[in-house]
Amino acid sequence: MDIHDQKAVIAFLMGPESYGRPGPVDIIETHISLVFLIDGLAFKLKRAVKLPYADFSTPDLRLAFCRREVELNARTAPELYLGIRRITREANGQLAFDGAGQTIDAVVEMRRFSQDCLFDRMASEDRLTSALMEQIARMITAFHASAPAAQDGSGSANMSGVLDINERGFATSHLFPAEDVSTLNAAFRAALSGHAAALDARAEMGMIRLCHGDLHLRNIYLSEAGPRLFDCIDFNDQIATVDILYDLAFLLMDLWHRGFPHFANTVMNNYLDAAGDDRGYTLLPFFMAVRAAVRAHVTATQIEENGDPDGALTRGARAYFDLASALLAQTTPALIVVGGLSGSGKSTLAEALAPALGLPPGARILESDRIRKAMYAVEPAERLPAEAYSPEVSRKVYDTLYAKAGVIIEAGGTVIVNAVFDHEEQRVEIEAVAKTGGIPFIGLWLEADIETLMARVRNRPKGASDATTNVLEHQLAHEAGRITWHRIDASQPQGAVLATAQGACRALLYPANGY
Repeated sequence: MDIHDQKAVIAFLMGPESYGRPGPVDIIETHISLVFLIDGLAFKLKRAVKLPYADFSTPDLRLAFCRREVELNARTAPELYLGIRRITREANGQLAFDGAGQTIDAVVEMRRFSQDCLFDRMASEDRLTSALMEQIARMITAFHASAPAAQDGSGSANMSGVLDINERGFATSHLFPAEDVSTLNAAFRAALSGHAAALDARAEMGMIRLCHGDLHLRNIYLSEAGPRLFDCIDFNDQIATVDILYDLAFLLMDLWHRGFPHFANTVMNNYLDAAGDDRGYTLLPFFMAVRAAVRAHVTATQIEENGDPDGALTRGARAYFDLASALLAQTTPALIVVGGLSGSGKSTLAEALAPALGLPPGARILESDRIRKAMYAVEPAERLPAEAYSPEVSRKVYDTLYAKAGVIIEAGGTVIVNAVFDHEEQRVEIEAVAKTGGIPFIGLWLEADIETLMARVRNRPKGASDATTNVLEHQLAHEAGRITWHRIDASQPQGAVLATAQGACRALLYPANGY
């Protein structure tokens, strides 16, 4: 292993004169790389190490993996990755970029961006927004759709391999009591057994793909063109070749762990809306638990090797461990329906309720407006023609709502269905879905005076709903029939509406289970 050569390379990269640019040179260090920052550019050097999961021990290997890094990350951030720079030793013994001498190392050249643009920094400064979460969800969906599918192997075997790594990882440290680790490992194996058939079916459908592999907040940044994923796993395709929802689960777990359950729920629901992957929804708590366990044992190993003077790493590792355990808990599936005329605030209430229902990342929201847009293959904010709202199309929308809710309930998930439900037969049919599944049902009916509804419809921003005041007038023109659901005055402030709905749903709220 050419450690001495790399020391010379590091010294070369630390000098501003090597780049022909004004200094200073700042350095970011990780356990497998060094990043040198100077005047709008970043140069990433892979350490000359050989680890169980990454081999950068020779110049040829490092050059190859630099090329691989650019190739893979070009899928999601081509403007960030500028290319490869070889570091050569010239005839006079000096080092140079891309000289005529022998290649002794290589770096990836990247555009430099402000650390303030990283999503983890934005999270810590409370600068993330629901709009950004919706954007990143759509971006990840498109990325996963284009990623190459694995050609062999089962889904359960793929996740069993991850659990093997986790068990070996926990064995490298002494932070957690052996009995607690044994209990958690056993719970993971039991959960895997329960999910095995679903995981194998997903593999057969091509859901195991070469993904990002390290999709947490620090590996997303906000460019001028919008959110971008970067720094994927480029050194081990096996680690990155996973179920697409396991890839997504890292981001969901990171958001949840950092105290942003509403953002985790927003990402999940927008992703599943775009991907149409409702059958995979109930796997997400398991996938998130595995991701939390990974962070727990990696942090524990870091403590074992380098200590933890202020105890922050220990607190973090234990929080991840506890989250992993909580995510493996069992909950009772439920069906919550939010109905009411246009402008009554159904979507706002559904989105506020969802994070606290079921296991993280919260309840799956099925919304009639989004289903209708998906039928016509348009973006949620794109307006549909009048014929898309014919009685025949509306009947298909509601039938789709019933079918999707049934699929999720059958798999053990909690669903919030959001639609007008201004016909009594529609309310009877959605209640029947819960009865067939043998699960709790809660119907919430939002109502307000005509002036309030009209003002809200007239003034609300462009979104999934195409409802106009004419549509509302049509709804008001017919009798909704007997309403037996919990009636909530939707003209109240949003906080009061939410509190009333939470009271109706109290027994189903996940915090009551102790998390």
